[in-house]
Amino acid sequence: MSTGPLAAALERAERALCLSNPNPRVGCVLVAPDGREIGSGHTQQAGGPHAEVMALRDAQARGESTAGATAYVTLEPCSHHGRTPPCCDALIAAQVARVVVATTDPNPRVAGQGLQRLRAAGLAVELLPGDHPIARGSRELNIGFFSRMVRGRPWVRMKMAASLDGITALPNGQSQWITGEAAREDGHRWRARACAVLTGAGTVLEDNPRLDARLPGLLRQPHLAVIDSRLDTPPTARLFEPPHGGLPRQRWFFHADPAAARAAALRERGADTLPMPGANGKVDLGGALQELGRREVNELHVEAGAKLNASLLREGWVDELLVYLAPRLLGQGAGMAPFGPLERLADGVALRWLDTLPVGIDLRLRARLEGRDAFLMDR
Repeated sequence: MSTGPLAAALERAERALCLSNPNPRVGCVLVAPDGREIGSGHTQQAGGPHAEVMALRDAQARGESTAGATAYVTLEPCSHHGRTPPCCDALIAAQVARVVVATTDPNPRVAGQGLQRLRAAGLAVELLPGDHPIARGSRELNIGFFSRMVRGRPWVRMKMAASLDGITALPNGQSQWITGEAAREDGHRWRARACAVLTGAGTVLEDNPRLDARLPGLLRQPHLAVIDSRLDTPPTARLFEPPHGGLPRQRWFFHADPAAARAAALRERGADTLPMPGANGKVDLGGALQELGRREVNELHVEAGAKLNASLLREGWVDELLVYLAPRLLGQGAGMAPFGPLERLADGVALRWLDTLPVGIDLRLRARLEGRDAFLMDR
């Protein structure tokens, strides 16, 4: 089986990185019986065409016939009516003869049914082994989608910016800017790929951020989720301002037991106030993540203060860390996530390095909590 076109399809899927949420990032390449590529495409915005349809349209625009062609797709074609008709039907109608798929779709509404539907229509269907690099690449690209479908909650990526000695803010609260401009721009790219950004009321009150993705050419903005036990966020907070590009976004406030007047004031600004009471007057973080999963959040990008960071880590809800370290020492101040104290070194949070990358004057580190991506491995 030639996987060259599948590698090209995976490159196309990466173009949907900041575009297709909450749908998976999928690419498709069509190859004629004589081996020529005749069409390609990737998934568009939610409600728009999927990768297979885009590739078929591309072939049509080129004046190419798709009869007898092979479709190389990075994720199993859908077999159900969602926001769009089934991609299986589009491939069948286009008289494609063969479909090569990188990995199956974890969505219970698909989950092998797409492959069965194609075979039932007489198409030859091939599926890569689960450990094939392209299959793994497709699942990794869609780690949030797989997380939501398999675990019922988003993939939680916690972003932190600190000095080399782990300080995120001075004792007087000053934190802007510890890292350089290139690191901040890179952070915006990670925001843009997420379905939602999560922060806490403390960060809102101290920094008054917008927490939008400020990059040129964006067609969607991540939604915003705030952990705010008492709904202390003022209705005048900057996060209610239109985000970059004027694009729509939803704002969800998870609270424990707020005053009705506070909830009403935030709802007047267009926010959803969601009761999620936990212990000691705090928000049930696990319940909040499950609700975000129900609201189709795949990747959740956390930009919060030390207290909320520590709570998320202590309760085991973080999957991955995205840390920017500046080449300076600050001595005293707020730490990244001061949970504990621990009695044994073995009780620390075990991590696995993913990559390290210089970003401008700073260093970007990515690490994943051990075992958190096990749901990806045996698909």
